[in-house]
Amino acid sequence: MCGRCCCTLNPEDVPRACGINASSIPVIQSERYHPSYNVSPGTYLPVVRKERGANSEPVVHSMKWGLIPSFTKKTEKPDHFKMFNARSESACEKASFRRLIPNNRCLMAAEGFYEWKKDGHKKQPYYIHFNDHRPLVFAALYDSWTNAEGEVIHTFTILTTRCSSALEWLHDRMPVIFGDDDSKNAWLSSLPSTKVVGMLQPYEGTDLAWYPVTPMMGKPSFNGPECIKEIQLKHEQKAAISSFFSKREFERKTTPESQKKSSSESPNCEDFVKEIASTDNSESFKLERKTTPESQKKSSSKSPNCEDFVKEIASTDNSESFNTPDHDDSEAFEITEAVKKCGTKRDFEQLDDSDGNMLKGVAYHNSPSMVDIASDKSQLPVKRKSGVPNQQTLLSYFGRC
Repeated sequence: MCGRCCCTLNPEDVPRACGINASSIPVIQSERYHPSYNVSPGTYLPVVRKERGANSEPVVHSMKWGLIPSFTKKTEKPDHFKMFNARSESACEKASFRRLIPNNRCLMAAEGFYEWKKDGHKKQPYYIHFNDHRPLVFAALYDSWTNAEGEVIHTFTILTTRCSSALEWLHDRMPVIFGDDDSKNAWLSSLPSTKVVGMLQPYEGTDLAWYPVTPMMGKPSFNGPECIKEIQLKHEQKAAISSFFSKREFERKTTPESQKKSSSESPNCEDFVKEIASTDNSESFKLERKTTPESQKKSSSKSPNCEDFVKEIASTDNSESFNTPDHDDSEAFEITEAVKKCGTKRDFEQLDDSDGNMLKGVAYHNSPSMVDIASDKSQLPVKRKSGVPNQQTLLSYFGRC
């Protein structure tokens, strides 16, 4: 469709552009026409039509772009954007256009028109014109309407057709362009509708040219030579975020570097526990934490993020601390196996066995009841070597989180 055009022609030059070589042609309401590089519907433009009657001489008449049918109510507010184009394929079927084809044909001339190419959510305008910069001439229909004040307003619409093969990449519609004087004169003549309708075909000439222009011309208020100035498009291929991360994941899996964990990655707490269990016996860890009611309420079934854990350690009160006792390899292995079997460690509890002796038990998520654990000492985890009862460990911290 054609919704914007460039028309800076003088009214006197319009007849020659339309193939009329008369020395002098009457110009009607020329004062209403203002040349513009960015013309939109509702603007006055010079069109060439034939006078009705025996003396059917051509005249240049300034009309508003955007058809208002003559049967429109006088009190109705005109909408020039509703019918600024008319589909040539169905023009003979619609009442607004069918009655105009026999006697209300006209030609509209302009240096070029604009069309937008859709690219996702963006639209890039292009300026279409002839290579030799001669004016384009469009097939059009006009009508007259009288408003409530009694003023007669002449309006017109541009006929459109399917897009040419050269411009299919840009849009699916284009205005009907007459490239030779014979077709222009035939459209203005008194030929019957059945013969002229066959002329409404896409323009397939190779002399059409186009190039991208600034998106600013999408605003009707933007005007001037900058509207038709060619711009250079930036073809920056910006990959989507999802594709970026999928590419990184592929590289991590296929390169030796993939085995090295990035410092920005948050390790899984279970892997962290395994790593602690496999460390040298001579190593010890001093961790400081602040016990808050909120931290005790957290579900033990949810593995905390170690990065958050480190941040919490940095912000804790120095008055509270605990040390993890040294342990041998066999103890670490049994602790790890207990974590795998019973789930996340929750807390130390003291239990009585069947003989009344005090036992140290450990509660786990998704684990057997405490009574079952007490009755079967083989299910109890290894006792800590430290002589301090209920000694807190790093494992118990993760259980409390």
